[in-house]
Amino acid sequence: MKIEMTSTVAGQRGTLIDPQTLMSIKNLELRARVVVEGFWHGLHRSPYHGFSVEFTEYRQYSPGDDPRYLDWRLYARTDRYFIKKFEDETNLRCHLLVDNSRSMTYGSLSYTKAQYANTLAATLAYFLYLQGDAVGLLTFDQQIREYLPARNRAGHLRHLMLRLEQPADGTATDLSAPLRRIVEVVKKRALMVLISDLLAPIETLEKNLGSLVACGHEVLLFNILDPAELAFNFDRAVMFHDIESGRDLFIDPATARRGYLKRLDAHTTAVRSLCQKLGIGYRHFAIDRPLELALFDFLRERMKRGRRIVKIRRHA
Repeated sequence: MKIEMTSTVAGQRGTLIDPQTLMSIKNLELRARVVVEGFWHGLHRSPYHGFSVEFTEYRQYSPGDDPRYLDWRLYARTDRYFIKKFEDETNLRCHLLVDNSRSMTYGSLSYTKAQYANTLAATLAYFLYLQGDAVGLLTFDQQIREYLPARNRAGHLRHLMLRLEQPADGTATDLSAPLRRIVEVVKKRALMVLISDLLAPIETLEKNLGSLVACGHEVLLFNILDPAELAFNFDRAVMFHDIESGRDLFIDPATARRGYLKRLDAHTTAVRSLCQKLGIGYRHFAIDRPLELALFDFLRERMKRGRRIVKIRRHA
């Protein structure tokens, strides 16, 4: 199947939901629904409808199928109803790996990185669940906190949302344990989506991410940071508190900014190069970015790999 996705959603940033407004919605599942519905609305407002798709074959129409995909020319020739069958009808298994370490509790905005990460995970889970795909969850800090196998059944989505609503209160980030665990328990090929600030030593990251890829899993990494962490735009010397170690450090931003940004850029470049080497999708952005764009990135990465996960029909 050949699939192309236009940049219509990315080009409509002015009409997207501001994350600060979104976070004012207390219910996580409702937040996810608002993002997904807004995303679909943005696609369907476009004259291109966001997608260009080629189907592979026909199948006979069954009650409940979307009548928009009936082939009326074929009906005129055969007097029978046939619907275009898309390759995307094969369901996906996806596991969301979400960082709940203490560094994720930082936020210079009205919400934290953890709240943004959990909302992103909830959005992806809600979207995939509507598509009939199986979604699992693994949350971690220095150890595994919660694990739910990938399923698509009544009540599973609600259970997953409740796990995501748990506050991030761990200590340091250890990516080795969750990645080893997911390799051990997931035997079938699946999509692994890792959401983290990656503010941790990454010496073992290549080995563990490499193990996921070697097992045949597809991996997508969302590296999210607070805008203040990306710009380090503090304007006066102040005492900084290291959330994970508990240490207090007196720092003058004017003298530390250049070195900090240089180290952050080197860290990000190393992660990006590693992902490119392993064939892993990588997205790096601040948490003031609308969630619809993150969902757009998710779909674009999947399409780039020639695998279709988005059902053509829109779910109410």
